[in-house]
Amino acid sequence: MKTIKLYTLVYSCFLLSCTGQKSTAPIAEEDHHMNEHTTSNTTWLSDEQIKSIGIELGRIEDKQLNETLKASGKLKVPNQYKANVNSMYRGIIKSLQIQPGLRVSPGQVIATIQNPEFIQIQEEYLTLSSKIELAQLELLRQEQLNKGNAGALKNLQAVQSELKALHTRKSSLYQQLQLMYIQPDSLQPGNLISTLKVRAPIGGTISEVLVDIGSYVDLSTTMIKIIDNHQLHLDLFVFEKDLPKIQNHQVIHFTLTNNPGKEYDAKIFSLGSTFEGESKVVSVHAHVEGNKTGLIDGMNVTAIISLSHITFPAIPSGAIVSHLGQDYIFIVSETSPPHEHHDHPGDAAASDDHTVSTTPEKKGMTFEKIPIARGISDVGYTQVTLLKELPKETKIIVKGAFFVLAKLTNTGEHEH
Repeated sequence: MKTIKLYTLVYSCFLLSCTGQKSTAPIAEEDHHMNEHTTSNTTWLSDEQIKSIGIELGRIEDKQLNETLKASGKLKVPNQYKANVNSMYRGIIKSLQIQPGLRVSPGQVIATIQNPEFIQIQEEYLTLSSKIELAQLELLRQEQLNKGNAGALKNLQAVQSELKALHTRKSSLYQQLQLMYIQPDSLQPGNLISTLKVRAPIGGTISEVLVDIGSYVDLSTTMIKIIDNHQLHLDLFVFEKDLPKIQNHQVIHFTLTNNPGKEYDAKIFSLGSTFEGESKVVSVHAHVEGNKTGLIDGMNVTAIISLSHITFPAIPSGAIVSHLGQDYIFIVSETSPPHEHHDHPGDAAASDDHTVSTTPEKKGMTFEKIPIARGISDVGYTQVTLLKELPKETKIIVKGAFFVLAKLTNTGEHEH
């Protein structure tokens, strides 16, 4: 009832503002005249009233509206943009040069490890170089002896085999030193390295540091975790019935479930081909685009997927009014003036002369309230489904329907 009275007040103020300095009597007379031609679903308004209220007419149009689909999902960084940093050699952590939240570049030093065994590998590499030189001299001597039939063939073969083994071992140590970020060609007996540098395998943000200075680590110890949130993907879960509507390159607008104040964008690049577990949902993968500030792997999101543009019967969204849980539009059902009404039958003179006194005819329109079902909305228009068949050329109120509804609901309240 409070809402109905508010409609009445707004409607009355609107009429007063449009009549200027005229006396209140014509307004009261006109309102009474309107009430005589108002039912629960129809009402008649004069041209003056239509103009003062600001009613505009239009038709139901075929509009291309952007259909959308709501889905939930989660932000995820693909595994190729995550890294668990392990040491390739066992040792003791000497230093940590990072902390959680710090961004690092590929190849950046993030920790150092000490172990005396590192020196032994370098020492063996340098020693092998001397052994190879001696083996090469011995091979040359055995070849000369063999040419003069002064040496045994088996001695030559033994030297050849030994030299090959030395070259193989040196090649192995050479590659090991490179993996330790030690340049083998620059090694000298006086500059052997006892501390190895651990470098970031990828660029990203340090998410966890799992060791302390002085911790012992080996090949199985995960020291540090790195994640590149710039490569965030959006994994949405779409029900089987909606999957045919989804395709690559569709745009997604999403917000964080726990912080819906900011909107982000993504674009679909892949559709899942299997159901997720026992559910009837399929994952849809999208690239997160634009600014990713505040987005972290694992966050839950609520998303709106923009589907293809589809043509629907539509009207301006403001043309739809709601009353008692039902949506309506107003159509023009008649453009003639209301029926003439007679003077009171008790007037003897009128009865004797068989004449009638009529009020002057006024031009106006009769509007009828028609129930509809509303659909999707986009760019100021809303899809409508008529619950009553209408001719295609039927005119509807596209602006001012609120005041016509107020007139109808006010009349209904007064009558009851």
